[in-house]
Amino acid sequence: MTHYRLDAHRLMCPMPVIRTQDRVAELNPGDTLEVLCTDPGALNDIPAWCRINGHEVIETKETKHEVSITVRVGERT
Repeated sequence: MTHYRLDAHRLMCPMPVIRTQDRVAELNPGDTLEVLCTDPGALNDIPAWCRINGHEVIETKETKHEVSITVRVGERT
């Protein structure tokens, strides 16, 4: 299991989710991906995408200038 980071700063909806989806497709089940972005909507959008696609949000953080969402990649279906 490996941890990765995705820089999605300055991208607005739906781009953080699309970039997350593209990156997760390259990873293995059990890997984690930390998505760093400035779009506060990603706090709702990425977890919703994860629920639909079988991935797990293991941590979310929000500061004044940044949102961080860490996703554990689920099994391929």
